Amino acid sequence: MHAVLVTVTIDDREAAAKQVRDVVAPQVRQAPGHVAGFWTRKGSSGTSIVVFESEQAADAMAAKVPAMVPDQVTLESVEVREVVARS
Repeated sequence: MHAVLVTVTIDDREAAAKQVRDVVAPQVRQAPGHVAGFWTRKGSSGTSIVVFESEQAADAMAAKVPAMVPDQVTLESVEVREVVARS
């Protein structure tokens, strides 16, 4: 398994959360190879981790992230990492 980690700066907390719940998460859930996804925030910092069955599926999603980022946030980074353990 591989995960896509995305870090953003949140400009409007409530609007960004609504956009993620209503638009982004449903789109990501339908992506091929999707296993699970989590979107987190602390203050004006947001981090998401979305796990996929394969590196290829994670890479495909990582390439789409810039176009999926809501207007209420600023994209800081996108990386694909191998999942080495899970609980």
